[in-house]
Amino acid sequence: MKKFYFALMSLFLMVTSINVTSANAASADAKWLDTSKLSQGVVGIQYEVPKDKRIKVMITKDNNSYTYNLYSSQQVESFPLQQGNGSYKVSVLENTTGNKYKSVYSETLDLSLNDTNAVYLGSVQNVKWNSSDIAILKAKQLTEGKTTVQGKVQAIHDYIVANVKYDYSLANSVTTDYIPNINNTLTSKKGICYDYASLFAAMSRSVGVPTKLVMGNTSYVAQYHAWNEVLIDGKWVTIDTTVDAGLGKSAQNDLIKSSSKYTAAKFY
Repeated sequence: MKKFYFALMSLFLMVTSINVTSANAASADAKWLDTSKLSQGVVGIQYEVPKDKRIKVMITKDNNSYTYNLYSSQQVESFPLQQGNGSYKVSVLENTTGNKYKSVYSETLDLSLNDTNAVYLGSVQNVKWNSSDIAILKAKQLTEGKTTVQGKVQAIHDYIVANVKYDYSLANSVTTDYIPNINNTLTSKKGICYDYASLFAAMSRSVGVPTKLVMGNTSYVAQYHAWNEVLIDGKWVTIDTTVDAGLGKSAQNDLIKSSSKYTAAKFY
């Protein structure tokens, strides 16, 4: 388990300390940047990743950056613009040496959403889902007939807590580039906190409930952690399916956790 928390924390530290050299901005019609879902607060990146290079995507607003690994050259990877309305700089970075990267492409986008919470409904790299996923079909089944947001959230929460166990083996072998797969988590019935949070976020988003995947620290768990925040009746509340499934021995299995016990570092 310690290896996973070290990997997760190392990933957080790494993406906040990347040294980037500048490059000329790409044109507004650049094929690498897909803005077809900008109205949902999501951008897509399509870039042919060289086999011998590490490629990252950096999204910056008001000097605060989120950095992601880019893996596939065959499809568009989606990333959230989750820091509110305003100007974002989106860059594709290529590793040169150590933690040094050069900017290959860069473009500035303006986001203006009527509802900035809409970004927490979409499919993005670490909360990836589509309507045909078995996890999403299960969410639809679980929430059928539920007329309130809390009823839907409770049904999804209870199912995950009852059916997914913590994967200590994965926690001891996971790497810093690990990305959850919600269908794998559901079918294997096991996962680490990142998997729990991604699965819960995807299932909740699919039934129209804005849900964040959050990383940071909590008094429930000694190491770096992942959990969720959900918009219920206009208020963001904290939900932690990992703790409720039994990782924290002192956990109270109430649906909503005390937000004072959690300190967020990143949210998606």
